[in-house]
Amino acid sequence: MPIETSPTARALRVLELLQTRPGTTADQLARRLGVSERAARRYVGILREAGIPVQSSRGPHGGYRLGRGTRLPPIVFTQAEALGLVMAVLDGQPAAVDGGDPVGAALDKVVQALPETVGRQAAALRAGASATPDRHAARPDPATTSALVAAVAARRRVLVGYRAESGDEWTAEVDPWAVVVRHGRWYLLCHSHRADAVRTYRVDRVRAVTRTTHAFEPPADLDPVAVLEEHLGTGWEFPTRVVFADPPERVAPWIRPPMGRLEPSGTGCVLVGSTGNPTMYAQEWLANVPLDFRVAGGPELRAAVAALAARLTASLGD
Repeated sequence: MPIETSPTARALRVLELLQTRPGTTADQLARRLGVSERAARRYVGILREAGIPVQSSRGPHGGYRLGRGTRLPPIVFTQAEALGLVMAVLDGQPAAVDGGDPVGAALDKVVQALPETVGRQAAALRAGASATPDRHAARPDPATTSALVAAVAARRRVLVGYRAESGDEWTAEVDPWAVVVRHGRWYLLCHSHRADAVRTYRVDRVRAVTRTTHAFEPPADLDPVAVLEEHLGTGWEFPTRVVFADPPERVAPWIRPPMGRLEPSGTGCVLVGSTGNPTMYAQEWLANVPLDFRVAGGPELRAAVAALAARLTASLGD
């Protein structure tokens, strides 16, 4: 009997289907395998006899699914898949070239588990990579992120040690509402008892997390992404106010959420926000907006824009 039609092969096929499609019914299994429902149930029985916990439930949303703690068979990668995976990891986490890095240690295990021919190429690709620093990288510490996610799930207030981009450090007592990945960065959306307001903290700048015994309830119907977008540009030390003659729909594509929020004003619009680093706001954000604007508020931002303008003007001198 060909291997693909043997009871063992079909039982393994059932296992694969249940991994990818939990809740599959006996009828669906039978149709996918080209056998009767009775035969499909027999293959489920083979899996149970092998010690694999296959659970079943009745009703419109019933079907078979694998129980918790199921030990799955080895994952087999093609050469293209293996190399693509290694490339994606190294691209997103250059430090993974080092086995001492947590992601690097995980990559070690993946490479070692690959068949020799594929693993050799993956190892060679990794050996030829280098950990190139990225000044825009904002990769949070996994332990810190895990502690915050656990506090969010447990709804427990935490003490957060934070270091701002300016170098200032402080400790804030917050209710952690959500950890949100947005615009390539990880953020903690929370209510700060220190400021008695909603705050967004970059997780890569969190230096310590201490969970307290105080419980909290997040706002009803909280939309973490929407609230994060609304508050990314608020709560910082220096207020900003930038006026544009162009309408909001033309300005919006050039405005990053941390810069603040756009408000219509006559035929133009106003960008209202705040920043902890006026120099960065002027040089890296405003300078990249290819539209005319006027800095109407925030003496610190006005000074930063003036300094940038003077430096650029001086560069044209003899």
